[in-house]
Amino acid sequence: MTTTRTTLRELVRIPGGGRYALSATVEAATSGMLRPFIVIYALLIGLSAPQAGMTLTVGMLAGLGAVPLAGWWVDRGARRAPAVAALLVRAVGSLLLALVPGVAGFAIGAVLIGVGTQIAPPTNSALVAALAGPTQRTAALAAGRSLRNAGLGAGALLGTVLVASGPAVLRWLALATALGCVFGAAVIARVPLSHHGAPAPAPAAATTEARGAGLRTVTVLALAGIPYAFYADIIEIALPLLLVQDLEASLAWPSGIFVANTVMVIALQLVVVVRLAKWPHRTVLFWSGLLLAASYLAFWLGGVTGGVPGMVLVAVVIVPFTLGEILYTGASVPLVIESAPPHLMGRALARWQLSYGLARAVDPIIITGLLSLGAAALWLPLAAATLLGAATVRLGTRRHPLHRAGQSGTMPTGRPDASATPSVADCRARTAAVPRR
Repeated sequence: MTTTRTTLRELVRIPGGGRYALSATVEAATSGMLRPFIVIYALLIGLSAPQAGMTLTVGMLAGLGAVPLAGWWVDRGARRAPAVAALLVRAVGSLLLALVPGVAGFAIGAVLIGVGTQIAPPTNSALVAALAGPTQRTAALAAGRSLRNAGLGAGALLGTVLVASGPAVLRWLALATALGCVFGAAVIARVPLSHHGAPAPAPAAATTEARGAGLRTVTVLALAGIPYAFYADIIEIALPLLLVQDLEASLAWPSGIFVANTVMVIALQLVVVVRLAKWPHRTVLFWSGLLLAASYLAFWLGGVTGGVPGMVLVAVVIVPFTLGEILYTGASVPLVIESAPPHLMGRALARWQLSYGLARAVDPIIITGLLSLGAAALWLPLAAATLLGAATVRLGTRRHPLHRAGQSGTMPTGRPDASATPSVADCRARTAAVPRR
């Protein structure tokens, strides 16, 4: 039986894989110490919630603008250097948060953290591909994702313990994040590389008309997926504000919820994706939207209820919310891949990432701005938008054919279809394809 432990063992056995695993674990653990508290930290140094959201949005937009440059750098043959640069940029941003505890330090630091965060997924994927080669790439990507999620959860748990001594410790958590990123960059810089990591050029479409026709379904999915993408900042921004400001909970509540969400994702994502492998990805993504929308309504009810009962309700609803997240990460990218002809797969994924990245860039200011107007101003429209996205996925893409050679459960692998049932490795690849947070 293939397990997460097996994939981790496969990653470590790859030349250079052990160093990459060490870098990913340390970086994720130190980042997890600060991430659940970054909005709270902004409030402590004098920013309002909308100002904090605006600052984080600017940082993510700046990072989105840097993604094409990072892709060009990778296409030029670089592998270690872009991954090292992503870590060092985040290190400088975190260091500014620690050493310049004011509005200017937070603003510049947030921009640098946003740049490093946005360029990390493609640069890390390119590095893992260069380390593993075609035969081991799927297992290595899945193992790296598991390591990062585990590191985030462990870091958040440690951060919860440390903040019990008082909010002043948040500056030290920012410093720890900077040191963890520097350590990770130093380890990555010494990773040995082979020569099989260069990507093959993608074939071009025959005509402009064919390109447009082939990507119509992907465009529909990209638009429908915008409200889905808000799930990533619910744990890190919306729930901390709901719990600490509205329900007057201690900082341990948002951090504990962050840890619980991360642990559930680590424990359940592979099992759930494998169990649902025979379901059409369109159906899985539709049910993901229903679960997320229902969770948003329950979070609103938790705020209305107030007090300890409201806190408990919010904590309990993390279970269906996490299941919706797992269904989203397991089905969205495979559905995009099978909705485009093979020669347009790269363009399709780029269009999806643009939609996801833009949503992630603007959702901090939208979340904080709407919450400043009241809980209903955020949770009710977000639930409605997610339901609309789910309905679009279910109905709006049925008219367009899926460009694949088997049932909808199988990802293209570059080889003939050996079976109608996807392998566990394929399922791990789907789960690893969408960045978590």
